[in-house]
Amino acid sequence: EVQLVESGGGLVQAGGSLRLSCVTSEVTFDEYTIGWFRQVPGKEREGVSSIGITDGSTEYADSVKDRFTISTDNSKNTVYLQMNNLRPEETAEDVCAVSLALVKGGVIANIYIYWGEGTQVTVSS
Repeated sequence: EVQLVESGGGLVQAGGSLRLSCVTSEVTFDEYTIGWFRQVPGKEREGVSSIGITDGSTEYADSVKDRFTISTDNSKNTVYLQMNNLRPEETAEDVCAVSLALVKGGVIANIYIYWGEGTQVTVSS
């Protein structure tokens, strides 16, 4: 089973920044994508961003594409999501996940197989 551990969440004032980390381990597949999603109780899960580990291709939700940046370490074992100019409506549990494919055209939850437990992001006004 693929292990994913998120960190970097916390409480930040509107307009502030956070950098999330997703550390993967025991991944035996050479071609996969890591995505970030927002989970809010009672609401539809929202795809935020993704990066292809093999080719480095990235995807962003329209609402974040000018404010967020997704990247990897040289080892490819850790994925970062730099979030700038955060908004109160972006308060959520942020979860990273793995898809065993190079995903393009959006950040779609249905194609992701392995999921982390999440890190809470709270943006105050």
